[in-house]
Amino acid sequence: MKTIMLLTGGGALVILTSFHSITEPGLLTKLESKGIDKFTAHEIPLDLSRVRYGAHFKRVENDLSETDDLRILDYNGVRAFRLFSFDELGPPILYESPAAAAAAGAVSRSSDDPR
Repeated sequence: MKTIMLLTGGGALVILTSFHSITEPGLLTKLESKGIDKFTAHEIPLDLSRVRYGAHFKRVENDLSETDDLRILDYNGVRAFRLFSFDELGPPILYESPAAAAAAGAVSRSSDDPR
């Protein structure tokens, strides 16, 4: 079980997952299906997440099963940032899907167009 803070274009969120790594293809596919195709991720120590989220963590953890291996623990970025200091977060992991990278390249090329 992992707790991960994602910093996305839509804001910060904290997920609970049974995937071993944020970069596992199955997890990336699930995130991309939710519109999350570019992010910075930081792992949060599981025990620390349990303490900070208390009963809410336990409810979310109990709902996590082998067939539902991704749960949103916190979608309120302000709260997530207040609950954890940067010193408590793991090193950053950057991810950008090929589609997101291509879209960024298209935007950058079109902004160079003088028309």
